[in-house]
Amino acid sequence: MTIYELGAVIAERDLESTAENGARGTVTIRVGTPHPDPLSSNGDWCCPHQILGLGDDAVGASFGVDSLQALLLSVFGLRVELAARAERAGVSLDWFGMTEFGLTVAPDVAGLTRS
Repeated sequence: MTIYELGAVIAERDLESTAENGARGTVTIRVGTPHPDPLSSNGDWCCPHQILGLGDDAVGASFGVDSLQALLLSVFGLRVELAARAERAGVSLDWFGMTEFGLTVAPDVAGLTRS
């Protein structure tokens, strides 16, 4: 098992956790600064991330060909891992009532264009 360091946190979000018995808590997700992967011979990048308050607090990581891909894959991986851990723990997670905890962004770009 590889151990990753979170490093400087560039983004953090608190989610509300509700157990089947009504007990409430907080689950925090953190994303570290993307950086070149020291184990890559191809110049790939690594983006560390962590989930606190829902089982294992170990730091994980996602990888990409550049810093943006590594970051986006970390956010995607966090969303998937949060759903799986919440199901295993028998809790529901909420962030302002948004599905997928607000970690999927698909803005209506038609309204954002300027002439």
